[in-house]
Amino acid sequence: MNRNEVLAAVRAIPPSSDFVWDGKDEDKRPSTVEEMQAASEAARKGRGRPAGSGNKEQVAIRFDNDVLAAFRAAGPGWQTRMNAALRDWLKNHSPA
Repeated sequence: MNRNEVLAAVRAIPPSSDFVWDGKDEDKRPSTVEEMQAASEAARKGRGRPAGSGNKEQVAIRFDNDVLAAFRAAGPGWQTRMNAALRDWLKNHSPA
């Protein structure tokens, strides 16, 4: 079926077969426009990557394989732990 045929078939459905809520089963109650908009907004906000903190910068840096392997071996969160290790090192050392 092409688009026009589908539209014609939908328009041919008699109004007497439209859904009418009986007022008894709340689970079958149609959503209001406001409820549908709120659900759509919530779904849209939940997509994609989480927002960053805004205080980090992405850079390209090269580490020795054994250093990366040691941090990665500890499992997920290895980049956060590497950042914490560098921060701890800075407490007692000068980066220059």
